[in-house]
Amino acid sequence: MSLEDQYDAWVRGLMGGGRYAATPKQAEDANDAVQQMQAQLDALTEAQKRQTAAGSALNAVQKAGAATAESVRRMSSELTKSLKQDGLLGGTVAAPSPAPAVPAKADFAGVTEKIKAQVLGQDAFVSALVKAFRRPFVLGTADDTAHARSVMLLCGPNGTGRHYALQCVVDELAARGVLHSAAVETLDLALYPGPAQEKLFLQDLYAALQSDAEVLTFEHYESCAANYLNMLATLAMDGTLALSSRYVLQRGILVDVGTALAPGAIGELQAGGKYFVFYSNKGETALADHFGAKFVDAVAGDICRTEAFTPEALAAVAARELNYLAQRTRRQCGLALTMGADVRDLLASQYGKTSGMQAMRDYCETVYRAIAEYVLDADETPADGTPAALTAENGRLCMAVNGGDSFDLLALLPQQYRGDVDAVEAELDGIIGLDEIKSYVRDIAKNVQAQQRRKAQGLKVAEVNMHMIFTGNPGTGKTTIARILAKYLKAIGALRGGQLVEVTRADLVGRYVGHTAPLTNSVIQSALGGVLFIDEAYALYRGGEDSFGLEAIDTLVKGIEDHRDDLVVILAGYTKEMQLFLSANSGLASRFPNQIEFPDYTGAELYKILCSIARSKGYTLDAACELPLVTYFDRKQAEDAATNGNGRMARNTLEKAILNQSKRLVADPDASLELLVVGDFELE
Repeated sequence: MSLEDQYDAWVRGLMGGGRYAATPKQAEDANDAVQQMQAQLDALTEAQKRQTAAGSALNAVQKAGAATAESVRRMSSELTKSLKQDGLLGGTVAAPSPAPAVPAKADFAGVTEKIKAQVLGQDAFVSALVKAFRRPFVLGTADDTAHARSVMLLCGPNGTGRHYALQCVVDELAARGVLHSAAVETLDLALYPGPAQEKLFLQDLYAALQSDAEVLTFEHYESCAANYLNMLATLAMDGTLALSSRYVLQRGILVDVGTALAPGAIGELQAGGKYFVFYSNKGETALADHFGAKFVDAVAGDICRTEAFTPEALAAVAARELNYLAQRTRRQCGLALTMGADVRDLLASQYGKTSGMQAMRDYCETVYRAIAEYVLDADETPADGTPAALTAENGRLCMAVNGGDSFDLLALLPQQYRGDVDAVEAELDGIIGLDEIKSYVRDIAKNVQAQQRRKAQGLKVAEVNMHMIFTGNPGTGKTTIARILAKYLKAIGALRGGQLVEVTRADLVGRYVGHTAPLTNSVIQSALGGVLFIDEAYALYRGGEDSFGLEAIDTLVKGIEDHRDDLVVILAGYTKEMQLFLSANSGLASRFPNQIEFPDYTGAELYKILCSIARSKGYTLDAACELPLVTYFDRKQAEDAATNGNGRMARNTLEKAILNQSKRLVADPDASLELLVVGDFELE
């Protein structure tokens, strides 16, 4: 019988027996079953109590957790709000200063035709440019300061008036109130070629965005580091540029504070509704190579192209410039200019494919200064309306006043100052010996000047590699020639600074790991615009185990490549050792194709050097000194020119003679204080 059957029988027995009355044995079994069930019920009840208690505790924990989370969320929200208000969280947006409201209806009527009258020979370009400025007003996005107002590319051959046309459009739109400023802010992206210029780039970009100019132009993007172009593309397309570091503004300059919390920290830049204009002489393909296809798609509608000027267009430009010249001359000088097609064509021929129309304007300015010089030289100011005829004769501009004789007009101008070049030439002439070396220096200068002229005319330019190696014994004039070369290159405009920075291995190679590259780069920076002269350059390479020296050479090679147009490097040393040095880096020999051997001085040359040094010190040599000194120097040079010092030997010989003369003067007070005699020299 099952437990349930036993329990059922026992219950029926309690209810009155009947045919289901339980026997004593059944009653006992039922009682046992009830006790077992009671025990099970008690256990179940206890378990339920424990479960209820646990559930209550869990519920309490959950409620407490929820309350805590809400409290933390509320505190976090309040703290975040407070930090943002104080500029300590998330950074502030470096947006341009609020600009005057965009006019409800921009007036573009007649702008295109007016600009075409100013910019001759580029009608299609002018139409596209005005269209690009008008686009945001038609689309209704002109007042959207969260993005760039428009992005455009002005491309075409150099010297075709892109810059001039842009300024004409901006001036006209500012005059009409479409733009609130006629200023154009320009960033030369060639100034940011590598990662070291990031802070400079962001500072300059920030300053441009903060300026009053509504038009930002970007030059030479082809020479800019790729990461900065990515930043510009993001700013131009998205309207904002999140900065990877945090900056604060101190005295108008962005200062990097890293991840530190700082009041007024700037976390991003904002385009602020400005026009972004990129210049290039290349089209979409080059733009895509540097910025990516997405950026080209954003600019595609506003790619404005100029074309090379036709002869007719150049003639029209020349006629316009001559008209301006005639008006100015009549107003300021009283002369009434007349001229024919010959003068017009002479002016048109001044057009340079690099300098463009600016070359024509510069020529007109030169002509005006010559006319002013004529008026200043006259006894009295010409009467208003005095006729003056300009003619072109064999490439020269001539003028005849009031029917008088024709004269070369530009000859009236003061001659261009050549004192700096002449001074360098005189210094070079003063160098004793080294005739082939001096001729080589002059040839370099002539080549540079010839390439400058070709560049001005838009012709292909052969790159002038002026990095060179000077080999030869000590005292042969290597440093002196390097110093003169630096001055010469500055005088002709090939170098902007002209300083000579002379260093050795100790100035380039660091003392611990990580020290060499910054040290070498610092030296390169100090020499930019001038000449870096590395004496005993072979000491940089002491074999394959010299990792510091190899690092200095690698850094030097990279610096030469990065600053090819702003630095001349001269390596100096012994001939044999320099050949070994060139094998240290595969790029060295190709970057130093000019190897110049400095010969040892002859005895006669050393005698002349000694006499020159003596004159500079206020001494003269007795005529009887020449033969003994020349013989002495020839003998010393034949014995060991490498260690005798060449020019240094001449100096040392003179200094000993001056000391010996002093001893002689004590014994003979009446002797000449200036004269050096044979007996004063130690010629053994």
